[in-house]
Amino acid sequence: MKLMMVIPCYNEELVLHETTRQLTLVLNDLQSRKQMDAWEILYVDDGSKDATWSIIDSQHSSDPRIRGIKLAHNAGHQFALWAGYEYAVDKADAVISMDADLQHDINSIGDMLTQYHAGYDVVYGVRNDRATDGWLKKQTALGFYRLMQGMGVDVIMNHADYRLLSKRALKALVSYPERNIFIRGMVRTLGFKEIEVRFDVKERLAGDSKYTLRKMLNFAIDGITSFSVQPLRIISGMGVLIVVLSICAAIYVLVSYFTGHIVAGWASMLLSLWFIGGVQLICIGVLGEYVGKIYKEVKRRPRYIIEETI
Repeated sequence: MKLMMVIPCYNEELVLHETTRQLTLVLNDLQSRKQMDAWEILYVDDGSKDATWSIIDSQHSSDPRIRGIKLAHNAGHQFALWAGYEYAVDKADAVISMDADLQHDINSIGDMLTQYHAGYDVVYGVRNDRATDGWLKKQTALGFYRLMQGMGVDVIMNHADYRLLSKRALKALVSYPERNIFIRGMVRTLGFKEIEVRFDVKERLAGDSKYTLRKMLNFAIDGITSFSVQPLRIISGMGVLIVVLSICAAIYVLVSYFTGHIVAGWASMLLSLWFIGGVQLICIGVLGEYVGKIYKEVKRRPRYIIEETI
């Protein structure tokens, strides 16, 4: 069988040489132990501004098993990964996706291949803990997964995009037509035989994480609105609750009026107006997220544009 590693890159010039060196050693060892017959590494340059593409080009000249796709602009991690998946679907029997910073334990590749040969089509790489994360990063990451699960999105806790997909699982995945993609959730809908492989996360080799708090929040919003209507149901529940509270308030006002205990004042009125106004703005914002996604889907623009392939 032939294995292809799919690795999205964005401004990763500081790590690419070491990533390729370590991966080559591991993959050659696995090949010598007959866990696969051949392998390739596919780097997807997501519109990097540094020397990432020139490094990929140079590495391909030294070893043709190193391949590259250069996107014309920064399409985002999920689209870059999707571009790699679409490229690899007819060129490999199995695909493993991972990040370029070597935080994913590449020694777990052998465990993933073992599960693949045991008949599993989807193998999730799941980190054991978040000991390498700072307090803020740890809390925001855990909050991300809890929020997703709370909103009804089927995701695996502490699994990012380190996974193995068999050829038939990958073919099924890339057949999905939507433009608003959340791959972690999409893979869970395939229905093929799946299993988890645990690994310890390493310190980032060099550079800074590309997932800022703002990007993580945007990622969570995209995932929730792409895979769940729970926010819309919450809005309906809020509407019912506000109606019930309004009826209770009306009864209180009528009782106060007929018993002669009405106290003139503007504070309660002002607070209620602010509350109702805030709820309405939140509801409009949530509805706008869904309408915006429909707008993107209707336009049917390409997910990404490839500038060059090596």
